[in-house]
Amino acid sequence: MGQCGITSSKTVLVFLNLIFWGAAGILCYVGAYVFITYDDYDHFFEDVYTLIPAVVIIAVGALLFIIGLIGCCATIRESRCGLATFVIILLLVFVTEVVVVVLGYVYRAKVENEVDRSIQKVYKTYNGTNPDAASRAIDYVQRQLHCCGIHNYSDWENTDWFKETKNQSVPRSCCRETASNCNGSLAHPSDLYAEGCEALVVKKLQEIMMHVIWAALAFAAIQKWSLIMLHKLVSNSWPQAILLSWPPKVLGFTGLLGMLCACIVLCRRSRDPAYELLITGGTYA
Repeated sequence: MGQCGITSSKTVLVFLNLIFWGAAGILCYVGAYVFITYDDYDHFFEDVYTLIPAVVIIAVGALLFIIGLIGCCATIRESRCGLATFVIILLLVFVTEVVVVVLGYVYRAKVENEVDRSIQKVYKTYNGTNPDAASRAIDYVQRQLHCCGIHNYSDWENTDWFKETKNQSVPRSCCRETASNCNGSLAHPSDLYAEGCEALVVKKLQEIMMHVIWAALAFAAIQKWSLIMLHKLVSNSWPQAILLSWPPKVLGFTGLLGMLCACIVLCRRSRDPAYELLITGGTYA
């Protein structure tokens, strides 16, 4: 192709590295968002291993930033060793993102059981007169998700707090935003949120996990496309590059991983009843 082809290839590769930097920022943001949200709901979800996908995706974001630096330097200097390192790390990140998708679906399936086990204990420890961390967590969730009780507001009648207060009322965090002068009295149920919190907490946590899954899937697809483009550019512009002996195996391997990832997504989607609830905005019975 000559000097013109090499210049064009270098321009495209630099553009790809800029995309990787942008992807690194987005992935780190998604991972940080998961940590921040988990902190708000940690009383309802005790399994900290659920944060593993978020930790991995932040690490992937950091690696993508490093990939961008290596790729830019290797492209500008036309370094065969640098481009080889670029492809190796890119492939490792691709594999890691496939692992994130699998872990995301594994832990997403555990959310409902985790919340069901934890939420009962949290509501039993509620103390509205001297709020502790668990009490603040309940009030926060009820205000943010517009819910009351575990399944509905009547669940409060079985709590120690309700029996001790003896005023036939629920916490004021159960009051609708549109209700004026609401004090949580069960005599005015129309002033209270009718929906329970358990289903909404499950839905919220599953939405967060889906953010991680879709982010990993999207950038895995971008990286596979980048590997294909890199192969074409290098084979056309730099025929002497050492990378030419790799791409058929590399692309075949990434294609296999891509198909495996797609199969996992489709199988989980067809078997998981919560998936439709998440997409359609429905709630659990």
